[in-house]
Amino acid sequence: MNLTPTEMDRLTIFTAAEMARRNRKLGIRLSHPEAVALITDEVMLAARRDMPYAEIRDMASRLLTTDDVEPGVAEMVPMIYIECAFAEGTKLLVLFEPISIGHLPLLEPTFPGQVFTPEGEIEFFEDGESVTLDVVNSADRDVQVRSHTHFFESNRSLDFDRALSWGMKLDRPAGMGIRFEPGVAKSVRLVPIAGKRVVIGQAGLVNGPLEADGAKARGLERARQRGYKGA
Repeated sequence: MNLTPTEMDRLTIFTAAEMARRNRKLGIRLSHPEAVALITDEVMLAARRDMPYAEIRDMASRLLTTDDVEPGVAEMVPMIYIECAFAEGTKLLVLFEPISIGHLPLLEPTFPGQVFTPEGEIEFFEDGESVTLDVVNSADRDVQVRSHTHFFESNRSLDFDRALSWGMKLDRPAGMGIRFEPGVAKSVRLVPIAGKRVVIGQAGLVNGPLEADGAKARGLERARQRGYKGA
C-alpha cells in the first residue's frame, strides 16, 4: 500500500484524534495537539460525508468546550485552518475560536515555555568587578560579539586594550550581544567570567584556566603573533 504525504498526514490526525477521544472518555482534559486533532478529524470526516459547509462549521463549534481541555488550551487555538475533501473538490474551512466556554470555572492558564518572574526589576552583574573599554572595529564589515565570548579573544579586527579584557565577558544577558560597525567607537562594560574560569576553544588564545601561572602573558603573546588589535 503506497500512501501520499497527504494520506500519511490524515492517518496521523486520525491517530491523535483517537487518543483524544479515549482521554476525553476517561475524563482527562485534552492538550493542545489532542484538541486540534479531534476537531480536525471530525471536520474532515464530515466533509467526506458531504455535510454542507455551514453545518460542518456549526457542528465543529460544539465539539469541545473549556471544560474538555487543559487550562490555556482554548487561548492557544484562536483559529484552525482545515483543508477538507468535499465531493466537489478540496475546500479550505476556517474555524474561529473553535473551543467555546464551558460551565466549569476557568482555571489560570499556563502555557508551554511560560516564564514566571518575581515583582520588580532584575539587575544582572550589579555587584563586583567590572571594566569599561572603548572598542573600535577596524574591519570593513560589522562584527558581532555574543555574551558568552571571552572578550579578550573576540575578533582580531576589534581594537581595544586586550590586557584589560582578560577573563572578562560582555555585561549582557545570556544569548545577547553587541554589534560593532566599521570605524565606530563603542564603550562596553565587561564583567568577570564566573564558575571555574576555564576557557577552552574560542580563538585558541587560552585553552585552559584563566588564573594559571603565566596564562595571561602567553595569551597576549599569542594574540600579538596572530595580529590581534590592541594586544
